Amino acid sequence: MLSEKIKSLPISQTVAMTAKAHDLKNQGIDVITLSAGEPDFNIPDYIKEAAVEAINDNYHKYSPVDGYLDLKKSICKKFKRDNNLDYDVDQIVVSTGAKQSIANVCMSLINKGDEVLIPTPYWVSYSAMVALAEGVPVFINPDEDSNYKITPQQLESAITDKTKMLMLNSPNNPSGSVFTEQEYLEFSKVLAKYPNIIIVSDEIYEHINYGVKSVSFATLPGMYDRTVTVNGISKAYAMTGWRIGYLGAPKVIAKACNKMQGQITSGANCIAQRATIKALEESPEKIQYMVDEFKIRRDFIIDLVTQINGFIIKEPPMGAFYIFPDISELFGKTFKGVTVNDANDLSMLILEKAHVATVPGDAFGYPDCIRISYSASREQIEEAIKRIKDLLS
Repeated sequence: MLSEKIKSLPISQTVAMTAKAHDLKNQGIDVITLSAGEPDFNIPDYIKEAAVEAINDNYHKYSPVDGYLDLKKSICKKFKRDNNLDYDVDQIVVSTGAKQSIANVCMSLINKGDEVLIPTPYWVSYSAMVALAEGVPVFINPDEDSNYKITPQQLESAITDKTKMLMLNSPNNPSGSVFTEQEYLEFSKVLAKYPNIIIVSDEIYEHINYGVKSVSFATLPGMYDRTVTVNGISKAYAMTGWRIGYLGAPKVIAKACNKMQGQITSGANCIAQRATIKALEESPEKIQYMVDEFKIRRDFIIDLVTQINGFIIKEPPMGAFYIFPDISELFGKTFKGVTVNDANDLSMLILEKAHVATVPGDAFGYPDCIRISYSASREQIEEAIKRIKDLLS
């Protein structure tokens, strides 16, 4: 009865682990969720007030498919202020989250059999989106001691005459690694030889960095006219449930994404769009307090996790709010009568016995790791890591 496409589509592991955690919570079990990429901060009051104002101003009709004009103008100003990128309003498409922005790009550009280069570790939905568009994900695995970063040589060796797209994500989910401007510049030199490859630069974590400023790939020489810059409000503004993402792209790609979205969801939520205008118009300094707290939590959780035998963090992540420890030393060992054969076993053991939700690294193309989010409070982090340490000691 079901289509072959949906039967072959994997379930998002981040969504699945969070759902299992909620099921246990509904049974009255005290579960600490460190699986979701969801800040625990409340939305800043000035953004809430903008949403209330929009309700009182009777914004309740269908919005334009590609977003309100004044929101798109605000996005253009944001791109110029934060990223030194010049986009016109007809290059902007507002969507129901950055996830939909990326899906629109995949469905608009990928033909059957086109290859899409995806450096690992990668966000769980990239490969699924490529497969839905009937493309072929081609994974590029970095060297073991590279802090989860591929090299220009590895990038070039993966390119074939079927390569249509490259997906980049910095700061990276799940590793927290951040590509420097020089590292991206070396990528651009490789890509200059292959002018037909489109780059999708996922910059959703751009404001959450700790000393290594993230770079917009479209600013590099020769890359503007072939790069789709994707961003949104979920992470930096703690507005995950508001579901607003956006992209800046060459006009022909933006027009195609608008066409695709018009047949799938139409315009994004009207109230959330009005609130996003206020969020983007204000200086990023107004949300710096969240980033400062994330850095404290990063240092805090690393100190705790490295005390657990078998959890290895080689370098502290320089962005986002995840750690991605290698836990392969635990494979083959038995805890509470359960033998851990892989990261899936370990994540499930930690959830069922310690009541802490994490995500196995298989979902991100790294089967020797698990992802642990530190977007929860310090109190929750401390209790969660204590439970894991007690379980595995």
